[in-house]
Amino acid sequence: MAGIAIGRFDDSFSLGSIKAYLAEFISTLLFVFAGVGSAIAFNKVTSDAALDPSGLVAIAICHGFALFVAVAIGANISGGHVNPAVTFGLALGGQITLLTGVFYWVAQLLGSIVACYLLKFVTGGLAIPIHSLAAGVGAVEGVVMEIVITFALVYTVYATAADPKKGSLGTIAPIAIGFIVGANILAAGPFSGGSMNPARSFGPAVASGDFSGNWIYWVGPLVGGGLAGIIYPIVFMQRDHVPLSGDF
Repeated sequence: MAGIAIGRFDDSFSLGSIKAYLAEFISTLLFVFAGVGSAIAFNKVTSDAALDPSGLVAIAICHGFALFVAVAIGANISGGHVNPAVTFGLALGGQITLLTGVFYWVAQLLGSIVACYLLKFVTGGLAIPIHSLAAGVGAVEGVVMEIVITFALVYTVYATAADPKKGSLGTIAPIAIGFIVGANILAAGPFSGGSMNPARSFGPAVASGDFSGNWIYWVGPLVGGGLAGIIYPIVFMQRDHVPLSGDF
């Protein structure tokens, strides 16, 4: 398992790194624009998407498809994180330096904010929906739900994209990541909102000016992503030692 690396400023400001930040900004912008836009669109054509089963399915599918594309278009440039929790989990597993990870966060958050303001403009000022807990779901339950589903997401990222043993499985990483996000939204959407992504929740909060409960969508995803970033490398990415004489 690779150790956590702080990183150096010259590496974090190299041309390749700057291209990676731009790729994260664009990928996150496109993902959030489509994801939040799907919720706005469904709210416009129905009375309440949050309480409509077909709305849940439509929004889950849209997020899954959008993330599949966002990861795919960024994979060869930045790794296609599109999510501060993914970046955090990969940093804890030694896949990216902490310093570069901070700049990834900045790019992802800016991409989400710009996407939400663009949506506000192109929809004529329609309300930007924020993530929030359903009635009867407490903060602790919401955090635990976000921990579990974000663990599943980052674990999938490791298994299909970050593990050097992935082989040809890496070619389906974007679709696997999109599928787990869509599935998790179907499972958690009616309870915690199914964020898994601090940037996805932060942009709408900024654009709407409503930060109530936003901390849940930082604590839960970062803990879940961090756990996956620690557990997967330790358990599944250890290098096999060279057999000593007498080993059988």
